[in-house]
Amino acid sequence: MSTTIRVEIEDRSGLERSLRKFKKLCESYGVVKEYRSRQEHKKPSVKTKEKTEAAEKRRKKTTFKAKRGPKI
Repeated sequence: MSTTIRVEIEDRSGLERSLRKFKKLCESYGVVKEYRSRQEHKKPSVKTKEKTEAAEKRRKKTTFKAKRGPKI
């Protein structure tokens, strides 16, 4: 990844707000996800198993929400 993330720290907004903005930018660019995936090597079979389990979980969640009905 060759993208550089920069956040200007302004006097009026403060350090805390700038830090939150930096974290959001890192998350939106996928830096955190990439870092976690590179922390340890996983076999391709394990990756596909996790991927199918995640898809099944998403499917169950959407069907549960559909059965529950719309919010009022």
